[in-house]
Amino acid sequence: MEIYLLRHGIAEDPRPGMNDADRALTAEGKKKLREVLQVAKAAGMKPQLILTSPYRRARETAEAAAAVLGYGGELTPCPTLTPMSDPREAWGDIKAFKDSESLLLASHEPLTGMLIGFLLGTPNLAVDVKKGSITRVDVVNFGVNPRGVLRWMLTPKIAGVLKV
Repeated sequence: MEIYLLRHGIAEDPRPGMNDADRALTAEGKKKLREVLQVAKAAGMKPQLILTSPYRRARETAEAAAAVLGYGGELTPCPTLTPMSDPREAWGDIKAFKDSESLLLASHEPLTGMLIGFLLGTPNLAVDVKKGSITRVDVVNFGVNPRGVLRWMLTPKIAGVLKV
């Protein structure tokens, strides 16, 4: 299974009294996110299913991905894709969709970086995941401890250079 881990785009700064889960994407965040998604689409990225954190900035990221990638399905909320979730708990939800050929996960740091390491079988691996970047990991073992292969990572800076 191809798993695309998409960190949300640049979000507005928190304001006093604002719940962190309610922060929206900025105009710049949406623009950079679209550039990354357009390059990923040109490379053949076509998720069969999109799972998203319930946080607003991740939902908006998932909506942008659906629009750019031509995804016609519903977005699937996944409560274990929040910033401080445990990769093992997230994996429990993700592997329920193991019959899908490809999943896109719209999530946050530090979970995204930890989940990449977990999927690669190296949970202590430190991965710096930039806002609006996509990482592809192909998972070949769906047990308690998954085994995946890192295929690529696309950051907004690289996508800006490669504009399609």
